[in-house]
Amino acid sequence: QVQLVESGGGLVQPGGSLSLSCAASGFPFTNYAWSWYRQFPGKERELVAAITSVVAATKYADDVKGRFTIFRDTAKKSVTLQMTMLKAEDTAVYYCNIVRTSGDWLKIGEDYWGQGAQVTVFS
Repeated sequence: QVQLVESGGGLVQPGGSLSLSCAASGFPFTNYAWSWYRQFPGKERELVAAITSVVAATKYADDVKGRFTIFRDTAKKSVTLQMTMLKAEDTAVYYCNIVRTSGDWLKIGEDYWGQGAQVTVFS
């Protein structure tokens, strides 16, 4: 059974930094992609950042480029989202996601999700 456990998040003032981590257990594949999504109240989840397992290719939403960094640890099968220069509009629940891929970004398996972590940026 695949399980994702998130940690991190919390409260921070504008301009501050936070990190989120997520670790997978029971996920047997070596080709996969990690993603972080966020969800604002009443909205659909939106992609924040993603990284592939083998070559560590990354992609970011336009509004987090230059501020957020995603990196993975393949040995631990974990992913971290380092968030800097946080803004009030980054306030959301953040979810990690892992999915098997055929190589780069082509999904060939089921999506698995973490439990979500609240990030609140307040002044």
